[in-house]
Amino acid sequence: MTGNKLVLAYIGNGKSANRYHIPYVLQRRDRFAIKTIYSPRIRHDVWEQLENVAYTEDPKDVFADPDIDLVVVNTGVQHHYEYAKQALESGKHCLCEKPFMATKAQAQEIFDMAKEKGLFCCAYQNRRYDSDFLTVQKVIESKKLGELLEVEMHYDYYRPQIPQGTDRFCALESYLYGHGCHTLDQVISYFGKPQKVHYDVRQLLGEGRMNDYFDIDLYYQTLKVSVKSSYFRVKSRPRFLVYGKKGMFVKETEDRQEEHLKLFYMPGRPEFGLDEPRHYGLLTYYDEEGIFHEEKVPSAAGDYGLVYDGIYESIVNGREPVIKPWQTLLQMEMLEQGVAGLK
Repeated sequence: MTGNKLVLAYIGNGKSANRYHIPYVLQRRDRFAIKTIYSPRIRHDVWEQLENVAYTEDPKDVFADPDIDLVVVNTGVQHHYEYAKQALESGKHCLCEKPFMATKAQAQEIFDMAKEKGLFCCAYQNRRYDSDFLTVQKVIESKKLGELLEVEMHYDYYRPQIPQGTDRFCALESYLYGHGCHTLDQVISYFGKPQKVHYDVRQLLGEGRMNDYFDIDLYYQTLKVSVKSSYFRVKSRPRFLVYGKKGMFVKETEDRQEEHLKLFYMPGRPEFGLDEPRHYGLLTYYDEEGIFHEEKVPSAAGDYGLVYDGIYESIVNGREPVIKPWQTLLQMEMLEQGVAGLK
């Protein structure tokens, strides 16, 4: 560490690092310092060059540098295993984008290695800090819905050109791996391990084509949580539908952090990522006296940088990790099982 700061290096200089990681780290300069960014081909035509940061095309500048505490892997998933392993072998903590690894077996090996070496390692599950998901938690914990019966989570697009432009099946390029890693982690992080899981994972364009649809049901006694996504939804379904014995909650729109990041409207600027009243969800319920209520629920504020706050607390202050290995392993198992049999 330099002073009380963790020194970071990034593997990858693309969208993942520059949109979903670095803007939040720059808001935490009292805890983190970025020293090095590695990419096989360094270019600055899309992403602005950071001051006081070394850019390199030699990975040894990351792994052989004794000053670097934490390596953040922002490559495609096919390279996660090799870079995470190199980081741990070099005695460095590791944060790895999602999906964490290609298989559960790889994930288990990486977690075992980190434990053996006394190092921190976790997946970057930033979607735990989506505004819409945090708002749903707030509504559930208000108890106004009564006993929960059903939760539906949708992650829809109308982007037919993506599956139509792919003429082969690859598990690592599947819709489930690419987007199920967001919503499945949300379910696992809040509701825990389900009693059983039902998978409906399809190739709507036929065998030998991309996985472009999934509908997964996770069962918790009387509660069913459904995670649904499609590339062929001209109009997206509500982001969340939550049903209880006394009421329901509908959150139509998703967290706005990504929307703002795509516009280069970054954390720290006024109103970044915040919902406007027109985005608020609708809560409908009967109270204890049987009186009917319908009210808008102001959205909680999302903040992907909270992942980094948790990492700092774990590495520096010995706190229990927020994103736990067993949760990531369970998610990897679900991803593998979901695409099993597709070809």
